[in-house]
Amino acid sequence: MSIDRHAGVVGRPRVTGPEAMVEAVKELGLVPFFENSIRGYSIEEMTPPEFWFEGDELGPWDWKIVCVQSGEIAYGKFLWGGKAAFATVEFYRELMNYRRSLPKYQPDEAGSLIMDAVGENGSITIREVRGLLGVKKSAADAAIARLENQTRLVIGDMQRVYRGPDLHYNGWQTASFCRPEDLFDLDSSESPSVPFPFEIPPRAALGRDDRTPAESLAFLKAHVLRLAPHATERDLAKLLG
Repeated sequence: MSIDRHAGVVGRPRVTGPEAMVEAVKELGLVPFFENSIRGYSIEEMTPPEFWFEGDELGPWDWKIVCVQSGEIAYGKFLWGGKAAFATVEFYRELMNYRRSLPKYQPDEAGSLIMDAVGENGSITIREVRGLLGVKKSAADAAIARLENQTRLVIGDMQRVYRGPDLHYNGWQTASFCRPEDLFDLDSSESPSVPFPFEIPPRAALGRDDRTPAESLAFLKAHVLRLAPHATERDLAKLLG
C-alpha cells in the first residue's frame, strides 16, 4: 500500500457510495466517522465533498445504514470519548477487551437498567429508554451514548424515516441498540474472513481471550499508527480512551 502524503493515511480509500464505504471500513478495520485531530483519518475526509448533503445526496450519513445492516461492521459512539465510528468485528473485539477492563467504562445504575432490558428483549430504542428511565430524549441519548462508549451497546439496526404527504426522506433515521456479543456472535470459535492489510494478525478465534487488555490496546495503537503514522501519543490516548 502506498502512503498518501497529503492525507497522511496509508492506502486511504475513496468513499463514493455505500458499497465503497463498507469496503473502506473493512480495509481500515477501525475508523472514525468524522474529521478529527488525526489528519485524513475519517470517513468524512475520504469522501469527496460533493457527496455530503448536496441536493438529494445524503452521502455517508445515509450510507452508514448499509454498513450497519451488513452484519459485519460495528457502528456507534465508541471513539474519541464517544464520537461516531466504525470497526470490523476483529478490531471492535480488541477495543471491547481493553475498555471493559477499566473501572471508568463500567455501567452506572441507569446503564445497568438499560442492559438488563436489552438482555431480556434483545435490543432497545431511545423511546424505550425514555420510558424505562422516565427521562427526556436528551438524557436517554446520553445514557445510550455512555453504553456505546463503554462497548456495552452498538447500533443493531437503522431505519429511514419518511415524512410528509410525499413520504420524503431527508436523512432522519431511527436506530435500535443491542449487545455486540449478540450482534456479532463474539463467543464463536471461528473467525470471520475479513480482509486485513497488515502483518499483525487479528485473533485466530474471536471467542478466545488470547490477549490481555494491555495487549489489545497495544495492538490497536500499532494498527492506527500504520494507518496514520503522524498520529501522536496524545491522539491515540484520546482516540482509544
